[in-house]
Amino acid sequence: MAKQTWKPGNMLYPLPAVMVSVGDKEGNTNILTIAWTGTVCTNPPMVYISVRPERYSYHMIEESGEFVINLTTEELAHAADYCGVRSGRDVDKWKECALTQRKAETLKYAPVVAESPVNIECRVVRKEELGSHHMFLAEVTAVQADDAYLDEKGRFDLNRTGLIAYSHGEYLSLGEKLGTFGYSVRKKSAPSGKSGKKEKAVQAGKKGQDVQKRKNSRRQNAREAVRQPAEQNEKSSRRPQNGKKKYSRQAAPAQRGKIEDRKINKHK
Repeated sequence: MAKQTWKPGNMLYPLPAVMVSVGDKEGNTNILTIAWTGTVCTNPPMVYISVRPERYSYHMIEESGEFVINLTTEELAHAADYCGVRSGRDVDKWKECALTQRKAETLKYAPVVAESPVNIECRVVRKEELGSHHMFLAEVTAVQADDAYLDEKGRFDLNRTGLIAYSHGEYLSLGEKLGTFGYSVRKKSAPSGKSGKKEKAVQAGKKGQDVQKRKNSRRQNAREAVRQPAEQNEKSSRRPQNGKKKYSRQAAPAQRGKIEDRKINKHK
């Protein structure tokens, strides 16, 4: 397999393409789409977003210390792209994308996108000026989830919302499920009910047959071990000694007589 070596660059894909909603102290709000985002800690729950300082929303995040990560779906793909290529200086993205802003539960300035199935409310704890992008490290203060995606047991089925991902310049929908966390080392559960009992009976029958086959094989090998020496002894008793023909005692006198006759005829 041949590979090429390229100069350093960002090739960590796929990524979530999220819409980040922000607001300043004057009451201005905006939405920007970001792919440079992710989870950094479980306890306390923390995330990050990386934003170019020249972006219109940058000063709102810096001033308010707040933002909301709104997950995007197939239905929100067009809006997500639009909010990433148009500036809030020039257009009202809420109006152009027909999106609804609602007040966050724990934040003062940044609103949530009502059409998003999951809104992650965040408060900035630190800013890192890395280079082309500045990273805002934030603690999650609340999560709003659309109850339309709760199953019959009250669990939130996130993968039923139609989430999208961003990979190398393209928006993609998620594919089919390949497994669940830990499935590669999880032991198979034992069958239950009538089918389980039937399966156990079948397995027990197969095991009994295998044991019987091994017993029969050992018995056959034992018989062969006894038969082979006996046959070998019988063959040895019939074999001539030193290449000479062996005669029985009853045939010996007659045979000696023939030999004597040949000797007498030879000397005639």
